[in-house]
Amino acid sequence: MSGTVCERIHLPAGSHLLADLSGIHASRLSDCDELEALLRSAAAAAGARVLHSHFHGFGEGLGVTGVVLLAESHISIHTWPEDGFAAVDIFMCGASQPQTALAVIQDALAPQGCQLNTIRRSANN
Repeated sequence: MSGTVCERIHLPAGSHLLADLSGIHASRLSDCDELEALLRSAAAAAGARVLHSHFHGFGEGLGVTGVVLLAESHISIHTWPEDGFAAVDIFMCGASQPQTALAVIQDALAPQGCQLNTIRRSANN
């Protein structure tokens, strides 16, 4: 397109949240379908666009690993029901709001504790 300027919607910058959620009831950490629906809902609440998701359960009452791929990057979760623990990774760029996604996840899982690390990512470090 000669004479026009392409505007980039998603710049190579964003917030990467790493949340260690503890003290979660085991029943909330072992159902693939429920966790997938939760992470998809969290993405939507954050204003992100879901491209694809894949979740794997390790057996009855055992943990789940899953990822929701976003146009803005991703949300992933790894759970250990036997320890009441979930590791959540949220990276989003553009106008999406990763903190909102985390709030949705925390509301649903009701952890007793949250250790949060926030990393600002950018091509212009």
